[in-house]
Amino acid sequence: MQKPTRLRETASQTAGPYVHLGLMPTWAGNAGAYEKELGLSPITDAARGERIEISGSIADGTGWMLRDALLESWQADADGRHPGQPGADPGVSGFCRFAVDPDTGEFTLRTVKPGPTRLPDGRVLSPHVALWIVGRGINTGLATRIYFDDADRARDPVLSRIEQRHRVETLIARPDGPGRYRFDIRLQGEGETVFLDI
Repeated sequence: MQKPTRLRETASQTAGPYVHLGLMPTWAGNAGAYEKELGLSPITDAARGERIEISGSIADGTGWMLRDALLESWQADADGRHPGQPGADPGVSGFCRFAVDPDTGEFTLRTVKPGPTRLPDGRVLSPHVALWIVGRGINTGLATRIYFDDADRARDPVLSRIEQRHRVETLIARPDGPGRYRFDIRLQGEGETVFLDI
């Protein structure tokens, strides 16, 4: 018998595989739990700004794509304002909840390209989309960010704090056609995405 000091973690202590039932029940095949699921899109048709599409995949340390991950995103509007701030675009809620396609292993976020955000102390964050990732085997939701290829990497207060400068590249979405970006996430190993302790 295993001593209590050597108990191993069980599957029930991770975020999956049933996280979709609670957060996206209609998507998971349990229609009727909500009239409309929360966060289906971070924008309405009336949102101002450049429409973009961000696609990618999430891979574990062996390179195997997670097909049951769920993501949430938060972002500013095209002018860098968040909901509730003066002048914020009413067509941008900034929040979206979406899942990796179980057949392709890909996720897609359709939104507007956010603008730079000014912090209360005057510093400016480069345009970005904040992500939270959960799934089977992930004990605590992982937080990261999607920046764009035009990010001011030297002045952005988050990007400038990354000591291993080559890892900044793991937070940059790459152009993949007009209005399209590619952002792949690696959970561990070579090319591991930078995750934020927030």
